[in-house]
This record gives sequence, structure tokens and C-alpha cells, in this order.
Amino acid sequence: MSQISRSAFNPQKRNSGAGLMAVMLLSGLAVALSWMIYSSFRIDVSSGEIAVLTHKVGTDLSNGQEVAPDESYKGIQKKVLTEGRYFYNPYSWSWEVVKQIEIMSGEMGVMVSLTGDDLGYGEFLAKVDDKGDATTKGIMPGVLNPGRYPINPYVYSVEVHKPVAIPAGFKGVVTNLAAPLALQPNRLLVDAGERGVQEATLEPGTHYLSPYVYRVDLVDCRSQRFNLGEEGDMGFPSKDGFWVSLDGVIEFRVDPEKAAEVYVLFNQIENGPAIDEEIVKTVIMPNARSFCRLQGSNSSGREFIQGETRKAFQEAFEVSMREACQPLGIEIIQALVTRIRPPEQIALPVRTREIAKQQELQFKQQTLQQESEQKLAVGKAMVEQKQALVGADQKVVQITTQAEQEQEVALTKANENLAVAQFKLDASIDEAAAIEAIGKAKADVVRFDNAAESAGWKKAVEAFEGDGKGYAQYVMFQKLSPAFQNIMVNTADSPIMKIFESFNDVTAVEKSSGAALNPAAIAPSVPAAVTSPESTPAKPAPAKPAVETSPTEATVTDAAPAPGSELKEAAPAETPEEKPMPEDKPTPAAPQPDAPAVETTPAPETTPAAEAAPETE
Repeated sequence: MSQISRSAFNPQKRNSGAGLMAVMLLSGLAVALSWMIYSSFRIDVSSGEIAVLTHKVGTDLSNGQEVAPDESYKGIQKKVLTEGRYFYNPYSWSWEVVKQIEIMSGEMGVMVSLTGDDLGYGEFLAKVDDKGDATTKGIMPGVLNPGRYPINPYVYSVEVHKPVAIPAGFKGVVTNLAAPLALQPNRLLVDAGERGVQEATLEPGTHYLSPYVYRVDLVDCRSQRFNLGEEGDMGFPSKDGFWVSLDGVIEFRVDPEKAAEVYVLFNQIENGPAIDEEIVKTVIMPNARSFCRLQGSNSSGREFIQGETRKAFQEAFEVSMREACQPLGIEIIQALVTRIRPPEQIALPVRTREIAKQQELQFKQQTLQQESEQKLAVGKAMVEQKQALVGADQKVVQITTQAEQEQEVALTKANENLAVAQFKLDASIDEAAAIEAIGKAKADVVRFDNAAESAGWKKAVEAFEGDGKGYAQYVMFQKLSPAFQNIMVNTADSPIMKIFESFNDVTAVEKSSGAALNPAAIAPSVPAAVTSPESTPAKPAPAKPAVETSPTEATVTDAAPAPGSELKEAAPAETPEEKPMPEDKPTPAAPQPDAPAVETTPAPETTPAAEAAPETE
């Protein structure tokens, strides 16, 4: 408590706290003052706005001046500030933020100058300098198209108007209201740049023209129809004094190239800009009545009942209306007389007579029509006949052509078959020749084989000194020796077995060595002429069981001797190698120590007769 009281009554600390608060207060005042100065000097212009400046100091304006010429004068300045942020001295300047001038789509703006010198008498367009700024009061010549414009409302005022819209089928006649007067005032149309109705017209569309400078009137250039009976009885007296009434329709239109001229000629104040009624009253009806009375009075009343007079009157009426209206800029599209009513006193008999004439013409026309139909039928029949003839000719040509093609195809196929048959015939001839050659070759082989076999037999028989019986016995003994050996096993050492063993040895040597047949070494009892010193000793053959051979298995070749070296010298032709039968192949005989060695030569195989002999024990 004592410390607090001491600090509170300490003058040094109290002075420092007061200084700090003073500094903070001064800083806040400085910030607030700076903010106030910043806010008062700042000008914020948002989008779509402008700021109009007013100078508070400077040279005073004269009584005739509404806006300051520049910044050295007091008053409202011509210059405006667009979007952005600006800083001006509020003691020297004041400002006002306003909206910009915005022209919407389908509209246009006309500017009116509010400052500058006054215009002279009769003038209403403001004069502008090279920069486009107005130097006088009045209406500005141009227009503002749709958009946004930063225009000073104290210098210019803006009026919003609709543009001129010219529909299809119309022409816009332009009247200049502000240009200088024409040099030649006694003309319907003036040149461009002069006051008055312009010769050039506006085409269909939208045009942005100031209504204070130009006036645009619409002229209908479409076709229009007018009934002559709408204005009352359109009648005239005939040549014979009868009153003839008629009715008609006229279709016309304003020539687009002369729309301005027609507008000046036929425009009346009471009708306003429309000139259609005025054209009918001042041009169409007077010319139609004039023609009917002048041309109709040259013909009698009954002539208007006849078709030829009515037709001529109709054509003349259309030509006359076109000639009268074309120079005035009115184009006659069509002028028709729809009905002519002659007086009833003469209408009935004349009408009856005309009906009779018309019926007569109708009958004649029907006769001509029937004759034409008859000629047409004859011509049609002739055409059909010619078409039938042409069709028949075409069919004949088609059939003939098809037959010729089929004939060519058949001939070609026959030639092909002939060529194939000839080829087959040639092939058959060649095949027959080949078969014949093969047969001859086989026959030659058989003949050569037979010759060789017979040569072998001949040599074998010659070995027995021409004794065929001895050779046959030799073959038989050769075939029987294995059987006897098997039968007489116990008497193998007998002399008779020695003889048979000699045959076995000969057979074994013959088949193993393939030597030539040598009948000299057949057996001891064989004649000495058969024995050959070149024979090899016979080997003992083992006992072989008897093999029964049927007569059908024996062949002539079994008896054919195997050709040897001696036979080859005497044979007239080559002989085939010996091919012994499997059952004829001998087995080696058992060795016989006591049997004497006998030199033998290979023996020929047995004949069919020997092979067929029955085996004996």
C-alpha cells in the first residue's frame, strides 16, 4: 500500500505517462486529419459514370458564357472525368458524379448544344469546329448510335429517338430540312446537299437519320388493285345512243425509280404521306373514263355483245391506260374489263344470234376435233404397227443371233471333243505300241531263258555223251540220295551209301560254291568223260529227313543244270542264275571217315519227272 501510494505521488512517473498519452492522441489526430484530407481530395468515378468539375477560383465568366473555356476560368468545365480515381483540391474545385448517356439498341440519340453563340434567324443546326465540338447553340448534325457516351450534361443535352425503318416493298423519300436553299428552286427534286426533296431514295432497312435534319416519307411501291365500279357506274353512250355499262379491275404500282417524283406530284396535305388515293383520283379514274367515253362512242351497242369487239375493246383499254400512266411514274400491271352490260332492248336478240354463232363455231370446232382425233387414231395405229414390226424384227434378229451363238458354241465343243478323241486315239496307239514292245521284250526274255535252260540241259546231256536216260538217272539219284541216307542210318558205312553220299557231296558243293555243272564227277559209276580234275572233294553231309515233294511243286527249272564255266562257252545266249527251291537245298552230310574222297562237279537240278518220283527206302 505504501508502494502504490509512493508510485502514485511520484512526479517523474506521472509525467512519463502523460507524455505517452499525448503522443498517442496526437498520432490519432494526425491519422484522422490525414484521412479527412485524403477523402476530401479523392474523386472515385465508377463504371458507367462521369465527374463534372467546377472551378471555384479563376477569371470570372462573361454574361454570355455558360461554361468555362478552360481551367483558368471559374465555372463548369467542359472536360469531364471518366472511370477511375482522381485527386483534386476541394478548396479550388468541386465536382459532381453523374451517369453517362446510354443509347439502347433500336434507338438513336440527337445531341443539342447548350453553350456557344446564338444562331441567326432561320438556323437551327449548331456549327462545329474541326475537332467536332459545337461553337454555337443548336442541334448537332450527326446522331449517336447505340452505346455509352461520356457527355457533359451542362454542355450537351441528348434526345432519344427511334431510327427510320423502311419495310420491304416501300421506298423512303428524303427531304432535307437544314441544307442551304436550292440554286434552282423551280424544280420538283433538288440535288444532294440542297434543301428540299432529294432525288435519291432510301432502300428497305433501318436508317439512323436526325429527325431535325431529314424527314423521311414512305411510298408504297407494291402492286395495288382498284375496282372501277367502286366509284359508281362506269358507263358511256354508244354510237347508236344506247347506254353501255361496264366494270373492270386495274392493277398498278408506283415505279420504284420514280418514287420521289410521284410523291412530290401527288402528295396532298389532307392525305398526309399516303398517295394511293390521290393517284386513283387524279390519274386512274380520269384516264379510264376518258378512254371509255371516247372509244366506246365509236361502236354501236350490239357490237359490245360480240366477242371480237369486246376483246378489241379490252386490249385497247389496257394499252391506253399504260400509255397515259407510264410518264407519270405509275406502272399499269394489268387493266381488265370484267363485264360489259349493253341495253336489254338489243341484248336479247343479239345475244341469241351470238349464241347461235358460237354454237356453230363450237360444232365446227367439234368436227375438227373429231377429224383430228381420227387422224390421231390412224397415226397411233400406224405407230403401233411400226412398233410391232420393229419388235418382230428385233425378235428375229435376237433368235438368229442366239442360234448362231449356240451353233458356234456347239461347233467349238465338237472340235474340242474331236481333239480330245484324237488325243486319246494317239495315246491308245502309243499305249498299244508300248504294250506290244513290253510283250515282245517279255517274250524275248522267256525265249532267252528257255534257250539258256535248254542249252544247260544240252550241255548236261552232252556230259553223259548224249545219253538223256543216263542224265535222268543221275538227277533221280541226286534227289533220292538224301532220303536213302535218312532211311539207312544204321547202314551208313555200306557201299551203297557211299554212292549216295557222293551225290549229296556234289549237291552241297554245287550250292555252296555256285560252280558250273560238271557231269564227270557224278559218281564212280558215271562214265569217265564226266569226271573233271577241277572238282573239289565232296564234304560229308548230315542225314536229312525225307521230304515229300508233290508232283505239282516240281517245275521244269528244278531239272535245269546250273550253268558253269564250261557251259557258258557253248551256250548261244546268257542264262539266268540258278535259283534253287528252298526244299531242294541240301544239308551237309555227317562226316564219313571210311568213305573215299570223290571229286564231283555241281549237278543240275532235277527235272519235273525226277522231282515227282516217289521216295523209297
